[in-house]
Amino acid sequence: MSLDFESLVERYYRSLYQFAFSLAQSESDACDLTQQTFYIWATKGHQLRDASKVKSWLFTTLHREFLETRRRETRFPHYELSQVDSQLPSISPARVNQLDAAQVVQALAEVDEVYQAPVALFYLEDCSYKDIAAILNVPMGTVKSRIARGIAQLRKALASNRSPDQAGKESLE
Repeated sequence: MSLDFESLVERYYRSLYQFAFSLAQSESDACDLTQQTFYIWATKGHQLRDASKVKSWLFTTLHREFLETRRRETRFPHYELSQVDSQLPSISPARVNQLDAAQVVQALAEVDEVYQAPVALFYLEDCSYKDIAAILNVPMGTVKSRIARGIAQLRKALASNRSPDQAGKESLE
């Protein structure tokens, strides 16, 4: 069996696409999954030792990519802004412009040490609660409460770092 890229695409594209479509129920998602599967083959396929397992390798890879995509969509759902407008914080554009990464990191240093790591891992490193719990070796409920308390302290620290004339200007806006 030939393992060159073109012959693999020619031989397995249709069946991989059909499998992807059955999973994703979307033409564009099925195309993306199929393309990603062949991309992974192009970068890692040389590691396959038994050429007779190419088909199962491709289908397994596609299935894993599908599951990873679903996990990512669950963790980071996509919403139209009009759907979640009421849930967005009401911060004036002037306040947004005042905040920058250096201020946030400086304010994070003022947060109690026990809350710093969970907040930083969640917001700066995009770790899930489960990952943070494993990293810090604490229960997930503890992670959630530490993040909530840390954010409250961070807000206070950011508010206290403003100069008095900035606070007065913001209240006028």
